[in-house]
Amino acid sequence: MNNKFFKSYLFKVLLVTTCGFVSSCEDFVEVEVPNHKIVSQTVFNNDNTANSALIGIYNELFRSYWSGGGRNSISVLSALSADNLRTTILDNDLIEYEQNEISAQNTSNLNLWSSAYNIIYMCNAALDGLQISEGVSPEIKAKFIGEARFVRAFVYLYLVNLYGEVPLVQTSDYRINALAPRNNIDEIYSLIINDLERAIEVLGGNYDNGERLRPNKFAAMALMARVYLYLEDWEKAEAFSSQVITSSENYALLNDLDAVFLANSKEAIWQVSPVGSGSALTHTKEGNLFILLENPKYNTPVSLSDHFVASFSVDDSRVNSWIQTFSSENETFYYPFKYKVKYASSGDIEEYSMVLRLAEQYLIRCEARSRQGKLPGAINDLDRIRERANLSLLSNVSPEIDQKALLDSIMIERRRELFTEWGHRWLDLKRSGKVSDILSSTKPSWQETDILYPIPEEEIGKNPNLTQNIGY
Repeated sequence: MNNKFFKSYLFKVLLVTTCGFVSSCEDFVEVEVPNHKIVSQTVFNNDNTANSALIGIYNELFRSYWSGGGRNSISVLSALSADNLRTTILDNDLIEYEQNEISAQNTSNLNLWSSAYNIIYMCNAALDGLQISEGVSPEIKAKFIGEARFVRAFVYLYLVNLYGEVPLVQTSDYRINALAPRNNIDEIYSLIINDLERAIEVLGGNYDNGERLRPNKFAAMALMARVYLYLEDWEKAEAFSSQVITSSENYALLNDLDAVFLANSKEAIWQVSPVGSGSALTHTKEGNLFILLENPKYNTPVSLSDHFVASFSVDDSRVNSWIQTFSSENETFYYPFKYKVKYASSGDIEEYSMVLRLAEQYLIRCEARSRQGKLPGAINDLDRIRERANLSLLSNVSPEIDQKALLDSIMIERRRELFTEWGHRWLDLKRSGKVSDILSSTKPSWQETDILYPIPEEEIGKNPNLTQNIGY
């Protein structure tokens, strides 16, 4: 990971991407090419150097604002936008998310947008380099292309759901990227589906060295199941989630809730490692941010909302395993405890950041089945989640439940099961059409236009082809 090829490639990626999305390109074109900047043919001249470039993408997912699990991540900002997290300190950027009054100048929003496009650029640079490479073996080239396409699809799925129409950047040419207009949503989803189809074709079913840090074909299928859920193609959502669920040699729901988020947990479909920090730290950012051992401050600016905690049954075992309390003189705070390690600077890495896991696939399939009227199968899937949480089985207490009531139960379980994971609650509220009904009662300034985040004003100022979302 630290060889000269990877360092030069990473330098190139960060410099060009910053030019394309974060800073002015005028200075960039006036600077001479550094001696250590190398062309993609050199980066991808053999399997080892190409592998280093791909590792750079996964490392960047941990370091990146939007995906790293820190204060500017999807998991935090979108949970504030929904109704699962609340701010515990005076932080105007985060308060704007909590109140759904995000300004186009919000720094957290700019960090989210620009860091997501940094990852997309890295994927595009890898794809460009791999496609012209003559030194990478065909089998490895196909696998790496599949991985880069998977990650690109993953990022775009979030961008299109958070911002609506966004620039569909598919090149590493910063001159094109800097002036890219917004594409319509159908075009963006077309790219996402095409990338995932290509990834499924070339990725195998195993994990490298048993580490669930690089996507396999089942990760691509899991993400495809979510894509089709969002597109309301219930049949395809069911089909893809079923392929993941039935891969029992790879995946299983763990009865021990405290083991779910451990490194290489059998419930994990795809994870991100803290090794990406490039330091000796061995904890996740989620653990460091959420676990509250003293009064809230800059490094611990959020806690679970009281009404979210109140949504759990007293018998729900997720409360004991995944929620903890900290009491100060004046207030009791509830904080997420899915990750148990707050800070570690040495030793083995015990936890990886969870990105995709099997429980979501059961929830996708039960919703897809319910939408198709396959209620017994849907009940069975939801009962798998409820049983692990020590809740009464619907098949026992409500075997004749109708479709509407079952869909309501699914949304409740999605909220309880997937809280503080990758913005699920926010995206669920939006796609279900219930976001205004639910949030308008708890957020006085809520407006219908708040369902999309603003395009960062700094980006609009640099790119005359970018337009702003309505309401900002």
